[in-house]
Amino acid sequence: MSQKVKIVGWVAAGALAGAMATVSLQTVARGGTLSPLPLEELQQLAAVFGMIKSDYVEPVDEKKLITDAISGMVSSLDPHSQYFDKKSYKEFREGTTGRFVGVGIEITQEDGLIRIVSPIEGSPADRAGIKPGDLITKIDDTAVKGLSMNDAVKRMRGEPGTKVLLTIFRKEENRTFPVTITREEIRTQSVKAKVIEPGYAWLRLSQFQERTVDDFVAKMEDIYKKEPNLKGLVLDLRNDPGGLLDAAVAVSAAFLPENAVVVSTNGQIEESKAVFKARPEDYLRRRSADPLKRLPAALKTVPIVVLVNEGSASASEIVAGALQDHKRATIMGAQTFGKGSVQTVRPLGPDTALKITTARYYTPSGKTIQAKGIVPDIMVDDTAEGSPFAVLRTREADLQKHLLVGDQPEKPDPALEKEREEALKKLEEEARKPASQRRPPEYGSDKDFPLLQALAKLKGQPVKVSKTLVERKEEPKTE
Repeated sequence: MSQKVKIVGWVAAGALAGAMATVSLQTVARGGTLSPLPLEELQQLAAVFGMIKSDYVEPVDEKKLITDAISGMVSSLDPHSQYFDKKSYKEFREGTTGRFVGVGIEITQEDGLIRIVSPIEGSPADRAGIKPGDLITKIDDTAVKGLSMNDAVKRMRGEPGTKVLLTIFRKEENRTFPVTITREEIRTQSVKAKVIEPGYAWLRLSQFQERTVDDFVAKMEDIYKKEPNLKGLVLDLRNDPGGLLDAAVAVSAAFLPENAVVVSTNGQIEESKAVFKARPEDYLRRRSADPLKRLPAALKTVPIVVLVNEGSASASEIVAGALQDHKRATIMGAQTFGKGSVQTVRPLGPDTALKITTARYYTPSGKTIQAKGIVPDIMVDDTAEGSPFAVLRTREADLQKHLLVGDQPEKPDPALEKEREEALKKLEEEARKPASQRRPPEYGSDKDFPLLQALAKLKGQPVKVSKTLVERKEEPKTE
């Protein structure tokens, strides 16, 4: 090794050791224990940094090298931990307010590609026909394979009115196709509601954001003005990817008795061990007035059916699990996504932050949501003809590096791969139909089959139980 490389390497080693010592001191403050630093590995990291800096074919920005190293370290943990640089942190904060410029999709990573958890209703992506489970393989001319989540998001964000070309691989149809989307400011309306017929209402939550609770209360007030003698409510959480925990606790509290347990969390540090109940102090965010006090008392007892599917994740699973465990609602639909982990955002400075998984969620009865999700009380198909493609839909248990539950996960079903092959053949036949015939009915419409079954349940009429859906167990992952 040349003298120059040695100098660069050891300077880097000193800087890294100092940084790691700081992290270790923070760990002492949080957990009370101190693990020795892996000095040999840190020296190797410093040596690699030095070699790249001195020997790489072109000059490399030092800050970018360090940022990429941090991003890679965090993304190796699980699918939901993430390093936010200046731009992505700003976009993350914008997303929780329900306003940002982009194409309008909730995403995660899968096999080095970007998987769409759910398009945001009414967004450019939704209007373009993007579906949950679609994989983005290219953004404009850049292959997604090898990009970090941050880089992929950066390339999809931009100025209003500009266009981005996404290359989509749709597993269900075994085909790849391009979609050009015009970016715009996404003002997500996370709550929709209407009286479907005399005595019965439908309320849909598409995401849990800062304004969700206020909008939820306003919609419920409007429903009761139109239908003061409400006999039943369908709470629609299908394809709701989650969002803010306090919003989920508040929505649950609207239907549950005061002080009823909504969800609990458990992790390594003390602050991750918590129980959230149906009480103002557990869901109010820096506000003095409790919006739930405006709700009619009858909402605590009105019969409820909650609709869920594979796209219902995180905060929506908390609501469904709380209402199910307290026997406050009947859960209908398909087994949910299974994102039972808590992410905490810790600022690293004024413009950067770390979103890191710090705990697991548990329903009031103590069941974990992670990699399992909420199993409906009544399985209901997507259509009257069934849900023949449900076996192809991606859930938390399918994601690489997802948190496992226990030391011995369930053995894989030997018939599962065969079912998937058969479903793919059916999808190839379906793909030959015109796009207009393949688009599912709009949620809340008179052709929405699960909604019709939910209404039947509320009225005490027969429900068409699923012909194809079965509970999916977690599958073990091999490295």
